[in-house]
Amino acid sequence: MRPDGSKDVLGLWLQATEGAKFWLTILSELRQRGVEDILVLCADGLTGLSDAVEAAFPRAIFQTCIVHMVRSSTRFVPWKDRKAVCAELRTVYNADSAEAAELALDHFEDTWGERFPMIATAWRRRWAEVTPFLAFPPEIRRAVYTTNAIEALNRQLRKVLKTRGHMPNEQAAFKLLYLAVRNAQKNWGGRDRRWNNALLQFAIYFEGRIPE
Repeated sequence: MRPDGSKDVLGLWLQATEGAKFWLTILSELRQRGVEDILVLCADGLTGLSDAVEAAFPRAIFQTCIVHMVRSSTRFVPWKDRKAVCAELRTVYNADSAEAAELALDHFEDTWGERFPMIATAWRRRWAEVTPFLAFPPEIRRAVYTTNAIEALNRQLRKVLKTRGHMPNEQAAFKLLYLAVRNAQKNWGGRDRRWNNALLQFAIYFEGRIPE
């Protein structure tokens, strides 16, 4: 997200395996290309990314995607219980503060811990990356709690590759993906109507780090 509220894709990279070294290479490249600061980086638990962010942009806040946390938590929950489990988890990530969220997670564990002990354990294991957005007002929370925007783009890219079938080489695949991104950008429109309020909050919480 740019300061004016518009979206952009900063690059496409190909790597057989991910890790801190790979992500640090990407972040270093972005710095060389002019990215001076990252306020909040939201991701879905990519291996090594949090360490790379801390090394390249030490002032950035690393936030785990809440939507991915919920999806991961309910993966093995029977359909008949899923709605109730999701409602209980909502009290955790919609809490007024990290402290209130921890109390809500305790209550969740009391209710569901015997049947689904892995859920609360997974949330506690990543607690430091789950709760940063709870320190902000709703305007900022809505902007940083999920990676849905990039997931929507990824679905479009996968669809394009699937319909084309076999690619002769990596360069051909990159060209196809580049054109797909260009086409996707046409449907993004302008800034979100709620962005002005969010930007005011960002300016307060990240004083001196928002470009004029």
